[in-house]
Amino acid sequence: MGEEYDIVNLIALGVISWTTVFLLVRKIFSDRSFELCNRIVSTIHGILAVILASLSVEDWSCPVCPLASASTPKQRQVLAVTVAYLIYDLICCLFDVKFTLDNTVHHLVSIVGLAAGLAFQLCGSEQVAALFITEISSPFLHARELLKEFGYRDTDLNLAADVLFAVIFSVARMVGGPYLTFVTLTANNPLLIKAMAVGLQLVSVFWFYKIVKMVKYKLTKRRKQVGMPGKLD
Repeated sequence: MGEEYDIVNLIALGVISWTTVFLLVRKIFSDRSFELCNRIVSTIHGILAVILASLSVEDWSCPVCPLASASTPKQRQVLAVTVAYLIYDLICCLFDVKFTLDNTVHHLVSIVGLAAGLAFQLCGSEQVAALFITEISSPFLHARELLKEFGYRDTDLNLAADVLFAVIFSVARMVGGPYLTFVTLTANNPLLIKAMAVGLQLVSVFWFYKIVKMVKYKLTKRRKQVGMPGKLD
């Protein structure tokens, strides 16, 4: 019971901490948009989540082992940090002028899924592995948009960020993702965890398709710009 209170306290402290970081970033970049400041916080979370997830791995010869087992205190702490971030980001999105329903649903589903794992103290290895897979490309996703706002739209640097994001996303979601889905489905995991694994992979396939189209469009556009320098945006 005491450990459960510790996790709840960690989540509460995390929400306050992420909010404080946002307010500091907002103060530093007071002349920039609300979205840019939130993306900077999201980038920090993505990097931190990957580091913490990596540090929680017990055996790198089998990063998702032990399967279908009780989560370790370190795994629960990693998940709690991300739950706190998701709660902060959900609240933050409500104040953003670009509020979208699908983003809100995504946050709610993620919070419920991770919170369920924390409550039942199960499947820590699978959930931390999923966190690593989903967040490894996150800093590069946000870097694309940050570069645009800092004036690097339609530049080689922005194109490099697009391609790097696409490559990392594709490897993580279309190589690591199917493997994680397979081992999660074949292990003796609760139905909710298996459903989340399948859902995550389906979403990954959908975004992979959209990202391939985006990269194809960007490369085609860049070739046209190089061929006609007078037509640069």
